[in-house]
Amino acid sequence: MQALSGIFAVTFPFFALVLCGYLAARSRLLPLDAVPGLNMFVLYFALPCMLYRFGSTTPLMQLFNPVVAVLWLLSGALIVGATAWRARRLGAGWPDAAMGALVAAFPNSGFMGVPLILALLGEGGVGPVMATLLLDLVVTTSLCIGLAHLGPSGGGDHGAAQAVGRALKGMLRNPMPWSILLGAAAGAVGLQLWAPVGKTVQLLADAASPVALFTIGAVLARSQYQVAALGERPSPLRDVGSIAFTKLLVHPALVWGLGMLAVRAGWLAPAMLVPLVLAAALPAASNVSLLAERFGADNGRVARVILWSTAVAFFSFSAVVALLG
Repeated sequence: MQALSGIFAVTFPFFALVLCGYLAARSRLLPLDAVPGLNMFVLYFALPCMLYRFGSTTPLMQLFNPVVAVLWLLSGALIVGATAWRARRLGAGWPDAAMGALVAAFPNSGFMGVPLILALLGEGGVGPVMATLLLDLVVTTSLCIGLAHLGPSGGGDHGAAQAVGRALKGMLRNPMPWSILLGAAAGAVGLQLWAPVGKTVQLLADAASPVALFTIGAVLARSQYQVAALGERPSPLRDVGSIAFTKLLVHPALVWGLGMLAVRAGWLAPAMLVPLVLAAALPAASNVSLLAERFGADNGRVARVILWSTAVAFFSFSAVVALLG
């Protein structure tokens, strides 16, 4: 109980900030029209500065470890394949199958994972988490967007290829992977920012964690409001619950199982496995809701998975931390 109390002492403030953002937007204390601006600040200013700072101090082997890449991509591919196959078996179209698979495989590593795992494991645990973020932004998202364009309405293989191309172009405009790569390059050559610029980056980086967590809650409240305003019929609880269960429990269990095989084979250090499992145990990434809306999937279904996975993750994530500890 004492160990669990210590874990909650670390995790509670992070999820409490998410709840504060949710309540602020739900009560209209924070106007819903202000949420995109808050999201923009985090995505284009605060979070890139934090990722740049960690990228510049993280050993390159942690960011670009081939064993980590294979382990994460293999586990993600299994989650995507199984979730999409199940959705198709139940009669879902390719957009719903693909976005349901993405929300089951893409954890909220950027807004929540980096600061939370930093608090739990220290700077040594940040490198593998940022590596998974790069892989999910470039590979997992592109794969699922390609799947969303399969079938007659998506233009078949040609439509899928075009969709992947558009996804890669969108990735090039996303500041998160670039900030990690630029930070890694700066660290590799020993580049130090000019002191006033470095101080500015530090101030923005320090703001990233609390503002990002608050923004997650605000985005969830706005998504819930938008779905209710459209009068959409709620997705079956069994469907939403199964995807959330996959994200919070099946994904980390799969990463742990594959990772233990790599550890026993001598390919992966045990210290690298813990942050990977914790990253997989995070709730679903909130940006999947935007992608679902863009590619014609059931945005209400995806938004509910994100909401429920974030709420339940306070308990499930803490349990995973206790098991690994």
